Amino acid sequence: MLLFFSSWLLELSANPTSRLNDQEIIIALDKNYGERAALRGRTWLQILASSRALSSKEKLNKVNSFFNQLVFIDDIKLWGKENYWATPLEFIGANGGDCEDFAIAKYFSLLELGIEDEKMRITMVKSLTLNQYHMVVAYYPTPGSIPLILDNIDGEIKPADQRNDLLPVYSFNGKQLWLNKEKGQGVLAGKSQRLKRWSNLNQRMGVSNMMQPKLKLE
Repeated sequence: MLLFFSSWLLELSANPTSRLNDQEIIIALDKNYGERAALRGRTWLQILASSRALSSKEKLNKVNSFFNQLVFIDDIKLWGKENYWATPLEFIGANGGDCEDFAIAKYFSLLELGIEDEKMRITMVKSLTLNQYHMVVAYYPTPGSIPLILDNIDGEIKPADQRNDLLPVYSFNGKQLWLNKEKGQGVLAGKSQRLKRWSNLNQRMGVSNMMQPKLKLE
Protein backbone atom coordinates (compact mmCIF):
# COMPACT_ATOMS: atom_id res chain seq x y z
CA MET A 1 0.00 0.00 0.00
CA LEU A 2 1.02 3.61 -0.42
CA LEU A 3 0.41 5.14 2.99
CA PHE A 4 3.36 6.45 4.95
CA PHE A 5 4.45 8.66 7.84
CA SER A 6 7.53 9.54 5.81
CA SER A 7 10.28 7.64 4.05
CA TRP A 8 12.29 7.43 7.28
CA LEU A 9 9.51 7.38 9.88
CA LEU A 10 6.94 4.76 8.86
CA GLU A 11 6.87 3.29 5.37
CA LEU A 12 3.82 1.15 4.78
CA SER A 13 4.64 -0.24 1.40
CA ALA A 14 5.29 -3.77 0.24
CA ASN A 15 8.15 -3.96 2.72
CA PRO A 16 6.87 -5.77 5.84
CA THR A 17 10.12 -5.15 7.75
CA SER A 18 9.82 -1.33 7.84
CA ARG A 19 10.68 0.22 11.18
CA LEU A 20 10.04 3.48 12.92
CA ASN A 21 12.89 5.89 13.51
CA ASP A 22 12.64 5.87 17.30
CA GLN A 23 15.22 8.56 17.98
CA GLU A 24 13.62 11.17 15.74
CA ILE A 25 10.14 10.42 17.08
CA ILE A 26 11.21 10.92 20.71
CA ILE A 27 13.09 14.13 19.89
CA ALA A 28 10.14 15.51 17.91
CA LEU A 29 7.60 14.70 20.63
CA ASP A 30 9.79 16.30 23.29
CA LYS A 31 10.37 19.41 21.18
CA ASN A 32 6.73 19.89 20.18
CA TYR A 33 4.81 18.67 23.24
CA GLY A 34 7.21 18.23 26.13
CA GLU A 35 8.90 15.59 28.26
CA ARG A 36 5.75 13.64 29.18
CA ALA A 37 4.82 13.35 25.51
CA ALA A 38 8.27 11.95 24.78
CA LEU A 39 7.77 9.38 27.54
CA ARG A 40 4.43 8.33 26.01
CA GLY A 41 6.12 8.03 22.65
CA ARG A 42 8.86 5.88 24.12
CA THR A 43 6.27 3.61 25.77
CA TRP A 44 4.39 3.29 22.47
CA LEU A 45 7.58 2.36 20.63
CA GLN A 46 8.49 -0.17 23.31
CA ILE A 47 5.06 -1.77 23.00
CA LEU A 48 5.47 -2.04 19.24
CA ALA A 49 8.98 -3.49 19.56
CA SER A 50 7.91 -6.09 22.12
CA SER A 51 4.72 -7.11 20.28
CA ARG A 52 6.01 -8.05 16.84
CA ALA A 53 6.19 -11.78 17.61
CA LEU A 54 2.80 -11.94 19.31
CA SER A 55 -0.38 -13.38 17.82
CA SER A 56 -2.75 -11.07 15.96
CA LYS A 57 -5.23 -11.08 18.86
CA GLU A 58 -2.47 -10.16 21.32
CA LYS A 59 -1.35 -7.32 19.07
CA LEU A 60 -4.91 -6.00 18.95
CA ASN A 61 -5.14 -6.08 22.74
CA LYS A 62 -1.78 -4.36 23.28
CA VAL A 63 -2.52 -1.52 20.89
CA ASN A 64 -6.13 -1.09 21.99
CA SER A 65 -5.17 -0.96 25.68
CA PHE A 66 -2.35 1.54 25.17
CA PHE A 67 -4.34 4.11 23.23
CA ASN A 68 -7.45 3.77 25.38
CA GLN A 69 -5.44 5.30 28.24
CA LEU A 70 -5.35 8.64 26.42
CA VAL A 71 -7.94 11.34 27.09
CA PHE A 72 -11.12 11.64 25.03
CA ILE A 73 -11.77 15.27 24.13
CA ASP A 74 -13.62 17.07 21.32
CA ASP A 75 -11.56 18.55 18.49
CA ILE A 76 -12.89 22.07 18.99
CA LYS A 77 -11.67 22.08 22.59
CA LEU A 78 -8.31 20.47 21.91
CA TRP A 79 -7.32 21.77 18.48
CA GLY A 80 -9.62 24.77 18.06
CA LYS A 81 -11.20 23.38 14.91
CA GLU A 82 -13.98 20.96 13.98
CA ASN A 83 -13.28 17.44 12.72
CA TYR A 84 -9.49 17.55 12.81
CA TRP A 85 -8.03 14.10 12.13
CA ALA A 86 -4.78 14.07 14.13
CA THR A 87 -1.80 11.98 13.11
CA PRO A 88 -0.79 9.27 15.60
CA LEU A 89 2.15 11.39 16.77
CA GLU A 90 -0.08 14.44 17.31
CA PHE A 91 -2.51 12.25 19.26
CA ILE A 92 0.27 10.85 21.45
CA GLY A 93 1.84 14.27 21.84
CA ALA A 94 -1.37 16.01 22.88
CA ASN A 95 -2.30 13.12 25.21
CA GLY A 96 -5.82 13.01 23.81
CA GLY A 97 -8.22 13.34 20.95
CA ASP A 98 -11.64 12.27 19.76
CA CYS A 99 -12.81 8.92 18.42
CA GLU A 100 -11.26 9.42 14.97
CA ASP A 101 -7.85 9.94 16.56
CA PHE A 102 -8.15 6.77 18.65
CA ALA A 103 -9.11 4.72 15.58
CA ILE A 104 -6.45 6.20 13.30
CA ALA A 105 -3.65 5.67 15.82
CA LYS A 106 -4.69 2.06 16.42
CA TYR A 107 -4.92 1.36 12.70
CA PHE A 108 -1.44 2.67 11.87
CA SER A 109 0.11 0.96 14.90
CA LEU A 110 -1.35 -2.38 13.88
CA LEU A 111 -0.07 -1.89 10.34
CA GLU A 112 3.41 -1.33 11.77
CA LEU A 113 3.02 -4.60 13.69
CA GLY A 114 2.36 -6.47 10.46
CA ILE A 115 -1.43 -6.74 10.55
CA GLU A 116 -2.51 -6.78 6.92
CA ASP A 117 -4.40 -3.75 5.64
CA GLU A 118 -6.91 -6.10 4.00
CA LYS A 119 -7.93 -7.35 7.46
CA MET A 120 -8.66 -3.89 8.89
CA ARG A 121 -11.11 -1.09 8.35
CA ILE A 122 -11.54 2.23 10.06
CA THR A 123 -15.31 2.28 10.48
CA MET A 124 -17.69 5.18 10.99
CA VAL A 125 -20.68 4.05 13.03
CA LYS A 126 -23.70 5.57 14.69
CA SER A 127 -23.52 5.08 18.45
CA LEU A 128 -27.09 4.35 19.40
CA THR A 129 -26.29 4.81 23.09
CA LEU A 130 -24.73 8.25 22.63
CA ASN A 131 -26.92 9.17 19.64
CA GLN A 132 -23.94 10.46 17.68
CA TYR A 133 -21.45 9.36 15.07
CA HIS A 134 -18.40 7.48 16.28
CA MET A 135 -15.32 5.81 14.80
CA VAL A 136 -13.78 2.39 15.58
CA VAL A 137 -11.36 -0.10 14.04
CA ALA A 138 -12.80 -3.34 12.68
CA TYR A 139 -10.50 -6.34 12.35
CA TYR A 140 -11.52 -9.25 10.09
CA PRO A 141 -9.63 -12.48 10.94
CA THR A 142 -10.87 -13.92 7.63
CA PRO A 143 -12.60 -12.17 4.71
CA GLY A 144 -16.04 -13.52 5.60
CA SER A 145 -15.84 -13.36 9.37
CA ILE A 146 -17.64 -11.08 11.80
CA PRO A 147 -15.08 -8.37 12.62
CA LEU A 148 -13.64 -7.65 16.04
CA ILE A 149 -14.20 -4.06 17.18
CA LEU A 150 -11.48 -1.91 18.77
CA ASP A 151 -13.21 0.97 20.50
CA ASN A 152 -12.40 3.69 23.02
CA ILE A 153 -15.95 3.70 24.47
CA ASP A 154 -16.02 -0.01 25.26
CA GLY A 155 -12.43 -1.04 25.92
CA GLU A 156 -13.12 -4.77 25.59
CA ILE A 157 -12.54 -6.09 22.08
CA LYS A 158 -15.75 -7.79 20.99
CA PRO A 159 -17.22 -9.24 17.76
CA ALA A 160 -19.42 -6.76 15.93
CA ASP A 161 -22.50 -8.90 16.49
CA GLN A 162 -22.06 -8.27 20.23
CA ARG A 163 -22.03 -4.51 19.72
CA ASN A 164 -25.72 -3.83 19.18
CA ASP A 165 -25.10 -0.23 20.21
CA LEU A 166 -23.19 0.46 16.97
CA LEU A 167 -24.75 0.93 13.54
CA PRO A 168 -22.13 0.88 10.74
CA VAL A 169 -22.28 3.70 8.19
CA TYR A 170 -19.10 3.48 6.08
CA SER A 171 -15.61 2.06 6.41
CA PHE A 172 -12.23 2.36 4.73
CA ASN A 173 -8.62 1.25 4.84
CA GLY A 174 -5.53 2.27 2.89
CA LYS A 175 -7.03 1.28 -0.44
CA GLN A 176 -10.79 1.02 -0.43
CA LEU A 177 -14.00 2.63 0.78
CA TRP A 178 -17.17 0.72 1.65
CA LEU A 179 -20.73 1.74 2.44
CA ASN A 180 -22.10 -0.43 5.23
CA LYS A 181 -25.72 -1.50 5.49
CA GLU A 182 -25.16 -4.19 8.12
CA LYS A 183 -22.41 -5.57 10.35
CA GLY A 184 -20.82 -7.48 7.50
CA GLN A 185 -18.44 -6.44 4.75
CA GLY A 186 -20.48 -3.64 3.18
CA VAL A 187 -20.66 -2.50 -0.45
CA LEU A 188 -17.50 -1.36 -2.23
CA ALA A 189 -17.78 2.35 -3.07
CA GLY A 190 -14.39 3.20 -4.56
CA LYS A 191 -10.97 4.18 -3.25
CA SER A 192 -10.41 5.60 0.24
CA GLN A 193 -8.70 8.66 -1.30
CA ARG A 194 -12.23 9.94 -1.97
CA LEU A 195 -12.31 10.89 1.73
CA LYS A 196 -10.73 14.35 1.87
CA ARG A 197 -9.81 14.16 5.56
CA TRP A 198 -8.11 10.79 5.01
CA SER A 199 -6.06 12.14 2.11
CA ASN A 200 -5.17 15.25 4.11
CA LEU A 201 -4.13 13.12 7.09
CA ASN A 202 -1.74 11.06 4.98
CA GLN A 203 -0.16 14.22 3.58
CA ARG A 204 0.56 15.41 7.13
CA MET A 205 2.26 12.25 8.38
CA GLY A 206 5.72 12.81 9.80
CA VAL A 207 7.41 14.81 12.54
CA SER A 208 7.41 18.19 10.81
CA ASN A 209 4.60 20.73 11.17
CA MET A 210 2.82 18.91 13.98
CA MET A 211 -0.25 20.79 15.21
CA GLN A 212 -0.09 22.48 18.60
CA PRO A 213 -3.19 21.93 20.79
CA LYS A 214 -5.15 24.89 22.08
CA LEU A 215 -5.69 23.12 25.39
CA LYS A 216 -2.94 21.46 27.45
CA LEU A 217 -4.08 18.14 28.94
CA GLU A 218 -1.13 17.85 31.35
